[in-house]
Amino acid sequence: MTGDTGAMPQGTLLQNLTAGMHITQVMAVIGFILILLGLWGILTRKHIIRMIISFSILDSGIHLIMVGLGYTRNGTAPIFDGDLSITDALGRVVDPIPSALVLTAIVIGIAVTALMLSYAVRLYKAYRSLSIDDIKEMKW
Repeated sequence: MTGDTGAMPQGTLLQNLTAGMHITQVMAVIGFILILLGLWGILTRKHIIRMIISFSILDSGIHLIMVGLGYTRNGTAPIFDGDLSITDALGRVVDPIPSALVLTAIVIGIAVTALMLSYAVRLYKAYRSLSIDDIKEMKW
């Protein structure tokens, strides 16, 4: 049998999911997948380090979506000179605000992750375990 079976061409799930999409749509899809994975990890895992990693994955998904919001196809930097007039700026300039917010959010996310890891170290020293099931004093 050498005929065409009409099956979808072989590729990764991500390639099949994002085929024919614009880069901002791809970034949004991947960002939402990362957010859902991170949220799932935070809500279902009992190990504190795994919960912290899940928080970082969720944070990365939010950053990816925010960067995608500021993207402009064939955009240029918001520098007004001889090549870019003020009238052309609305359609051709990349919005710098989401990128600046993402850089700030990355720094804040690193600080929060470091704080969570320091709490995990303190919990391990106190209880000799990183499982939330073993820490009885924190339960309701």
